[in-house]
Amino acid sequence: MNSDFNPNMADRVRVNGLKTKALFVFGWLCVGLGAVGAILPLLPTTPFLLLALWAFARSSPKFQSWLWSHDILGPYVRDWVTYHAIPVKAKILAVLMMSLSLAWLIFYSTLSPYLIAFIGLCLACVASYLLTRPNSPN
Repeated sequence: MNSDFNPNMADRVRVNGLKTKALFVFGWLCVGLGAVGAILPLLPTTPFLLLALWAFARSSPKFQSWLWSHDILGPYVRDWVTYHAIPVKAKILAVLMMSLSLAWLIFYSTLSPYLIAFIGLCLACVASYLLTRPNSPN
């Protein structure tokens, strides 16, 4: 467990009142979705946890620190914030799922071939981005 929380990693500007409560609830919603994403291959984990980290930075530094130092969820956000790294397993799974989705569109969809080509181009760009990020050191 790495409990070295870096308060400079996120903008520590807090908002007041209803916005604080809404951001706090949003943060926990994102933590929940990120936790489910750690189990289900179709749901991403890191984007939700990064959103939770951002929301907690503006609503609850205590829970921002908790998420950062969490044994299971913490490595996802620490690797991205520190190294902009993505685990190899996540890269493989993401590219595989995008490929299967595109194959399904090609063979079973009634969408226009031009729209399918556009979707394929978008997925290729996302895959290219993922594959060019450093691998997670863990």
